[in-house]
Amino acid sequence: MPAPASDRATHTLSLWQGAWIAAFAVGALVWGLIIWAVIAYRRRDNSIPPQTRYHLPIEILYSAVPFVIVAVLFFFTVRDQNAILKVDKNDPPTNVVNVIGQQWSWTFNYVDNPDVGTVWEGGTPEKLPTLYLPVGEKVGFRLNSPDVIHSFFIPAFLFKMDVIPGKTNYFELTPTKEGEFTGKCAELCGVYHARMLFTVHVVSREDYDAHLRALRAKGQTGEATGGAITRTQAGLGSGEGGTEEVAK
Repeated sequence: MPAPASDRATHTLSLWQGAWIAAFAVGALVWGLIIWAVIAYRRRDNSIPPQTRYHLPIEILYSAVPFVIVAVLFFFTVRDQNAILKVDKNDPPTNVVNVIGQQWSWTFNYVDNPDVGTVWEGGTPEKLPTLYLPVGEKVGFRLNSPDVIHSFFIPAFLFKMDVIPGKTNYFELTPTKEGEFTGKCAELCGVYHARMLFTVHVVSREDYDAHLRALRAKGQTGEATGGAITRTQAGLGSGEGGTEEVAK
């Protein structure tokens, strides 16, 4: 898995590693017992091994052990899921991004910023959409779709969430590492699902503010709904389906 690049990603990584360790241990035990049984109870000298049926203690054991394993995995999954999805109403995020997922691109609205108000950025035929985030600061994401179900996924953050028409999904996280990362749609959403990509830049607060000011200088103010680029593909030049407009 990618090295965690957000505060929530460490929970996902630890859960993933723990599940693999548990799976390896159970697999080693099962294969060990199978090999032992094949060797210890193989047929010898034309004799038939004793046939055992209705062994209640063993039946209870092989019913109870899987139940305990599932219960332990369930406990740790719920624990980490609650930590990943936790929203602290007493500590609201410094930055909020309204994400619009539409066939087949993304629109990012940076809302209610003290210096520039609300500005937006979307994909064009020449360029994939880019999401800028400030390192070390909590960011809230509101996810909406005007058409079909998508899934907002940044692999470096080890997190994804569905983008559902008529429903606003929300999560928070804090990027912990500066750099450039990839993002994508993780839900099959139509013919060009594989083209529904975006780039993530995690930068300093100074660079983040400068980017928002640049969007305002381009006239990309207010909130964009993404409707005008529905059923288009960003980053593929001026070919079929391309558009440079984003509906507001």
